[in-house]
Parts: sequence; C-alpha cells; structure tokens
Amino acid sequence: MEAKRKQERENMIKERKVRKIIGSVLLAIVLLLAAVVAYLTIREYRPDPIEDIVPGKGNARLNNGDAFTILTYNIGYAGLSKDEDFFMDGGSKVEPESKKLVEENLSGITSILKDQEADIYFLQEVDRDSKRSYHIDEQAYYEEELGLAGMFACNFKCDFVPYPLPPIGKVTSGLVTMTDLNVKEASRISLPESFSWPVKTCNLKRCMLEARVPLEGTDKELVLINFHLEAYDSGEGKIAQSKMLAEKLESEYQKGNYVIAGGDFNQTFEGMEKYPIHNKDKWVPGVVGAEDIPEGFSFAVSDNVPTCRLLDGPYSGNYDESQVYVLDGFIVSDNIKVNRVENIDTDFEYTDHQPVRMEAICLKDGQ
Repeated sequence: MEAKRKQERENMIKERKVRKIIGSVLLAIVLLLAAVVAYLTIREYRPDPIEDIVPGKGNARLNNGDAFTILTYNIGYAGLSKDEDFFMDGGSKVEPESKKLVEENLSGITSILKDQEADIYFLQEVDRDSKRSYHIDEQAYYEEELGLAGMFACNFKCDFVPYPLPPIGKVTSGLVTMTDLNVKEASRISLPESFSWPVKTCNLKRCMLEARVPLEGTDKELVLINFHLEAYDSGEGKIAQSKMLAEKLESEYQKGNYVIAGGDFNQTFEGMEKYPIHNKDKWVPGVVGAEDIPEGFSFAVSDNVPTCRLLDGPYSGNYDESQVYVLDGFIVSDNIKVNRVENIDTDFEYTDHQPVRMEAICLKDGQ
C-alpha cells in the first residue's frame, strides 16, 4: 500500500512538472505574439492623408487637341506568372520559387511595355524592397529599361508580414506612374482603410497617385490618377475607396480640368457578363456601375480579353478552366474623347493581369 501511495505521489509530481512546462511554453508563445503585435503596431506605416511626391522629369508638352496613349498594368510584383498560384486566392504559394523567375518576368513585362509604347504608364504592385520579389528594385528596373523617370506612391510597407507559413516577410510596394510628359505636381492621396487593428498593422494602405500635367495654352490640367482598390475585404473597403475616388474626380471636373483615373478596380463592371463566375465559393469581385461615378464621367473599359485571372492554380490556357475577369480600365471625364480602348492579350505569361491601353484626346473648348 505504501509503495502504491509513493507511486501516486511521484505521478502527481510528474504531472505538475508537465503542466508547468506546458504552461511556460504557452506563456512564452503568448508573450512572443504580444511582442510581435507591439512591434508591428509601433512600426506601422502611417502615411499622411496627402503627401507630395517629386514629379517625374519629363519635358514633353501636351496641347489641347493632342492625341495621347495611356496604359494601365498590374504587374503583380513580377512574381505571379502563368505557372504560379497564390494562397489568398485558394492556391498554396506565398512567393515565386526563385529570383531568376522574377527577373525573367521583369524582362517579359518590360517587353510588353515597350511593344505597347505609351505616353503614360500606370503600374500597380511594383516592389522596391520586398522579400517576395527577392528585394529587387522593380521601379528602377522599369525606369532604366524604358528611359523614363517614375513617380512612386507606397501602398504596402511592413518590416515583416508574419503570415502565412512561411511568412510573406518584408514588403515595400506601391503604384508607379511613368511619363515623358511635363508633370507640374504629384501627390499620394490616402484612401480609406479596410481593416482594423491588429490586422491593419501589416496590411496594405491603399492610395491614389495623382499627377498633374499642364495643358499648353490654357489654365487647365490633365489630372492623372493611378489607383489599386481593395481586394480581400468584405466589401465595405472597396465601397468607401470608390466613393472617395468619385469625390476626387468630381472635384477636379468642377475646376474645369481633364481627368483620367485608371488601374485595378478589383471589381467587374456593370453589364459586362462575358466571363461568368465558375465557382462562387472562391473569390468573387464586386460590381461597379454608372451610379458609382460622378455625372460627366464614363468608364473606358473593354472585354475583348479578360484583364485578370484567379490565382487558385496555374493558368490553364483557356477561360473555361481558369477563372478570369475584367477588373482593370479607366474612368474618363467627358471633355476627353476616347478613340480606342483595348485589353492586350499576353496569355497571362508574366503576371496575373493583362494591360489595358487607351488612346484619347483632350477636347478643345466647344468641341
């Protein structure tokens, strides 16, 4: 009997030790998580509502009545080529497998930009110092290859994004506008945030990149707005961001300016039903329509080919097996005549988006 009691006491002591060890491990994990959240909170990117940006160094002048071309292209940080998938879309990958692949995609995207030579380029998801793109300064790469100086507005900046596993890590990324036109002023304009603390500490800070081009012989400007709206919120963020974008458009139009906003809406367009949703359990974009933009504006979009694919797996090569959408395009004020808008078929070779090219003219008064 004594031996049995002794064994029971030893078992109790062992259980206490095990519980103590488990408790210590759990406490350490909690303290570590708290330290990570505290660090991310302290280091959170908090841009001002409006920040000045150094304008590009272009010298070309634009007159009323001059034709010009503009191209918008989400380049997916040169890491989302046709064989890639992405964990947020139902895939498994966090980053491309090699620096070489990113470099090959950069070269391919650049060849498309050169082939589709434009007076103005709107680029989204351009990394400058990110783990996912092997810390390549992509803005500098495009500027050197195209011989243009760009304007950069950061919309994703975090020392360390801690999810998923393996984690995304460091990110510095944003919007780039490149043009040889003379830009008088440029600014980063913050859009409403879609997420609350603590998620927002390491999430995107969406924005508009505004560039103001004087129109020769007038006191008016061509106002260029590059944007990339929210993708993965429950919908409220995109609505708030779209509303602020509309208010900006209306404000500039009331001044008599000529206005073009372009980029990645992360929304499809009302009445455009060419590319139906295959599986509504996966990511489904919202819909934007005429009621979401001010009077005096219209969408300049096309459905000749889709502009985006879902990254739940590699690209199949056809639209029936791979989910595709039209998410990219322009909003244009009615004092600008759109001669042509076309989505460029790149077969999603180097990124999950395809570029949209528009040819337009700023109308003279009375035209």
